[in-house]
Amino acid sequence: MAIGPGDTLPEAKLAKMGADGPEVVDLNEMGKGKKLAIFALPGAFTGTCSTAHVPSFIRTIDDLKAKGVDEVICVSVNDVFVMQAWGEQTGATEAGIQMLADGDGSFTKAMGRDFSAPPVGLIDRSKRYAMVVEDGKIVTLQEEENPGVCDVSGGEAILETL
Repeated sequence: MAIGPGDTLPEAKLAKMGADGPEVVDLNEMGKGKKLAIFALPGAFTGTCSTAHVPSFIRTIDDLKAKGVDEVICVSVNDVFVMQAWGEQTGATEAGIQMLADGDGSFTKAMGRDFSAPPVGLIDRSKRYAMVVEDGKIVTLQEEENPGVCDVSGGEAILETL
């Protein structure tokens, strides 16, 4: 069952690349007392994710922070090494976006937003969505009907909800 506005984020252990290698990130601990803009997408280095979704949050990160967002986080069902390389290649890391790996897809499944598209090799990946979370509670969640589109889940659309 998909969770949404008014619900609490599920327990989530994600991963990021730290100075000494991969580090576990407790999303709930990270968000205590903070406002987070979290966007999730089907996969690193994929078309719409690379050309539209990540760039929309790079363009809007300063405006999101001006509206009280403490952290902007990108989540994808990929490993930490891929997320690190993708963050560096897109400029997301330099812009200040946290690139978090949901390596086993457990967060994506707990959110009720997993899907598979075997013809293109996407198995148990995340649907495309974005949300604003305040102190662990989902305030706004906007999900795309089609994973190849980035309209309601882009940085500009989330900025409009603040």
